[in-house]
Amino acid sequence: MTQDTAYDTVQKYHRAWTNGDIDTAMSYVADDIACRAPGVDLDGKDAYQGFIGGFAPMLTGIGDIAEFVDGDRVALFYYPQTATTSTTPAAEFFTVKDAKITESVLIFDRLSYGPPEQA
Repeated sequence: MTQDTAYDTVQKYHRAWTNGDIDTAMSYVADDIACRAPGVDLDGKDAYQGFIGGFAPMLTGIGDIAEFVDGDRVALFYYPQTATTSTTPAAEFFTVKDAKITESVLIFDRLSYGPPEQA
């Protein structure tokens, strides 16, 4: 049995969380993951799961832009579509070791995902 590549791991993780399957997504994440996101540093799987799990229900779709792979590092660029926006890009840069995501740098415009303005 061959071990998944870093790209395989990230793709399985990304597909799971963007389809709302947070438990499966977290099976690809190391217990001691470190994530840097706008306004917050998340240390450990529980904090990361809470962050991703809080955003995933807002997704109405996902638009892929690009992917880049460099050994155990994978970058994804995509449009997380919500009721508020469908054109705000996001980027994630992952480090994978032993088929688990150990680091993530998440880049997005937090204000674009805020609640829609009331009429």
